[in-house]
Amino acid sequence: MRTNVVLFWVLAVFFLLSAAVYGFWTYVADGKNHVEWVGTVSMALSAILAGFIAFYVGRVHSAQGGELPEDRLDANIDDGDAELGFFSPWSWWPILLAGSAALLFLGLAVGFWICFIALGVGIISLVGWVFEYYRGNFAR
Repeated sequence: MRTNVVLFWVLAVFFLLSAAVYGFWTYVADGKNHVEWVGTVSMALSAILAGFIAFYVGRVHSAQGGELPEDRLDANIDDGDAELGFFSPWSWWPILLAGSAALLFLGLAVGFWICFIALGVGIISLVGWVFEYYRGNFAR
């Protein structure tokens, strides 16, 4: 976590310097002596956001005191692997759920009545995906 804190502080300083350079550059280069505020403010807000994240991660690191595998020099790549869970490689329900989401967005673009069909298919596919191990060949 210490590495993440340092990286976010570096990013905050970079965005702050970029905002200052960009504001000065747009003030001088245009010839009309005015600052382009959208880019300057957005980079300044990016610096503030990176500073907030760095402060928060630093406080969490100091409160918990734990080290991530990225912070240790003797860590292996496998030390950072997390358990991803159980996934069904044969399940067709996610494909049907994605199709219903696509149908829902199509309904928003073409005709609102299609959204009702997509909502019905989406509910059925979501329930089927959640309860697929309670019935049939793969029941537990």
